[in-house]
Amino acid sequence: MKMSLASKADRKAAADAAAWMFNVVTSVGIILVNKALMATYGFSFATTLTGMHFATTTLMTGVLRWLGYIQPSHLPFWELLKFVIFANFSIVGMNVSLMWNSVGFYQIAKLSMIPVSCLLEVVLDKIRYSRDTKLSIAVVLLGVGVCTVTDVSVNARGFIAALIAVWSTSIQQYYVHHLQRKYSLTSFNLLGHTAPAQAATLLVIGPFLDNWLTDKRIYAYDYNIASVIFLILSCTIAVGTNLSQFICIGRFTAVSFQVLGHMKTILVLIMGFLFFGKEGLNLHVVLGMIIAVFGMIWYSNASTKPGGKERRSSLPTTRPQKHGNLGESNEHDGKV
Repeated sequence: MKMSLASKADRKAAADAAAWMFNVVTSVGIILVNKALMATYGFSFATTLTGMHFATTTLMTGVLRWLGYIQPSHLPFWELLKFVIFANFSIVGMNVSLMWNSVGFYQIAKLSMIPVSCLLEVVLDKIRYSRDTKLSIAVVLLGVGVCTVTDVSVNARGFIAALIAVWSTSIQQYYVHHLQRKYSLTSFNLLGHTAPAQAATLLVIGPFLDNWLTDKRIYAYDYNIASVIFLILSCTIAVGTNLSQFICIGRFTAVSFQVLGHMKTILVLIMGFLFFGKEGLNLHVVLGMIIAVFGMIWYSNASTKPGGKERRSSLPTTRPQKHGNLGESNEHDGKV
């Protein structure tokens, strides 16, 4: 019996690690590809590009459903509508915040998503954090802040954009975990419901928003073979990024996703130094990386200890469903 429990725990740990590595690889990959696409080939239409990503994801989930790998599932219309509203405000808010704020304040806004996500879990899910868990989160915030925050300047409209971006992103990520648990949805199921709606709305508003932010029209963009290849590559990687995000939040919750997600920030910095020059690499950046990684390791240990991060009340699920061949059967096992 003990061997069986140990074996199950080992398999779950391996699956968790695989899910996380899948997210890290695809997220870092798409950042590097998009950076090349925008900086080298001048494709600065970020919102429309995100719409293309979700259109590609919709195509993928449609093909898998047609092949029978994704079983039918149900998500109430109002739940879907709320999710899409928050998700789209998140995408638009982050793009506008980056445009209107300094890089330093943009990074501070991203860091503030962790305490906001914690607040949502405490208020909505009755999560209780131990002192070590809280301290480890603070160390992660300090380390990433030292790495990334440089010049900090903000204006009224930039602050409002950042506020909208932070809260909508935090709520959207909370909803990913919430909907998967409440309606017993796999990551593929949830993505199959949300991706078409996001693709449709972003492809409609994207060209207008991008034109407003950049004063450029996507219809006038000079496409060439190289830029099209990078566009296709970006959309292809985005399928994995979208799926892995849903898998990770479903397994780890939004707070853990945010905390461990800053490992991607560290990796992007390192990859940027390797591929795009070492001008920004200095002692305080290296020190920040070390502090952040230490905080992430501490958080992983503290949050998984008894009492480190526990739910005071359980969320009921509705209408349990059978998973298809691509479902994550252990994705809803109560891990917080």
